[in-house]
Amino acid sequence: MASAPSTMAPTLAPSPRTLVSSGPRGARLPAALRLSCAQPGPAGCRAAPGRLARTRARVRCGAAARFIGQGEFPAEVLESELPVLVDFVADWCGPCRLIAPVVDWASEEYAGRLKIVKIDHDANPQLIEEYKVFGLPTLILFKNGQEVPGSRYEGAMTKDKFKQYLEPLLTTTVA
Repeated sequence: MASAPSTMAPTLAPSPRTLVSSGPRGARLPAALRLSCAQPGPAGCRAAPGRLARTRARVRCGAAARFIGQGEFPAEVLESELPVLVDFVADWCGPCRLIAPVVDWASEEYAGRLKIVKIDHDANPQLIEEYKVFGLPTLILFKNGQEVPGSRYEGAMTKDKFKQYLEPLLTTTVA
């Protein structure tokens, strides 16, 4: 015996469009989420013609941790009286954005015992090559103008892991 066709419509998964927006097609997104045609940046870099690019959020830092460049590196890091933790980061690096609040917290927590600076990977290729930074973010501790052996760390970490990483280095490098 053949069954009568069901009057209920099959349940379908929502389309990707309904998950993002329930507004009418063509409605404008907030500026932060909108894609625009790539424009040449300060270095003349741009996406392929016709490709869309999204502006990236700058890796922000607190008052004590600041960005320095190649020219400031000798005075700020190599000639510093305090140990200096150098954080190599990039705007396009997701793990760099994840660890940024932890580094900002540490710059306040360890003020007077440790100086923390950030180096922009893209703007300082000579430093990246000189210190052989292969992954981002990379943390390197300097004391008396030298890299502290065993202080190099690549990748994001939690505040607890950051403390476990930093405390032994500070106790062995600060008398």
